Amino acid sequence: MLENREVTWFPSYGAEMRGGTANCTVIISDEMIGSPIVTNPDIFIAMNEESLKKFLPRVSQNGLLIFDSSLIPDSLMRTDIECIGVPATDIASTLGNKKSANMVLLGSLIANAGLLKETSVFDALETSMSERRKKTIGINKKSILKGIRFIEDKKSKDN
Repeated sequence: MLENREVTWFPSYGAEMRGGTANCTVIISDEMIGSPIVTNPDIFIAMNEESLKKFLPRVSQNGLLIFDSSLIPDSLMRTDIECIGVPATDIASTLGNKKSANMVLLGSLIANAGLLKETSVFDALETSMSERRKKTIGINKKSILKGIRFIEDKKSKDN
């Protein structure tokens, strides 16, 4: 929204919060969004093997998968989409907070897909966090930057 785009999100938590897979559909568009439901996403971020197995078949052909390679083996991938493994949990651990693996993956998305500007994401963190969670902003920013740098380093090695 900070980039004047249409945004919607549709979380699915329920009993999954207590140990199973949870998921959230996020749509970022330059046009009005008619429905928050996505059957075949163009981009999928997988944080665990169970979620990968459940949702990978739905990713549209030529889509993008970014997955936590600390927790998910490469052998489960498809050949008709771009698959990028990021050791997000390992990277987050080096920063002292495994819970920030999701932010590492967000940084990887920023660097790879170019959907969002780094500054917009940082501004959103600053303005959307509740007072009791503001203490996590610093580690979240560091984690995002580590995810961005991981992809940049990977691209420079591939070239």
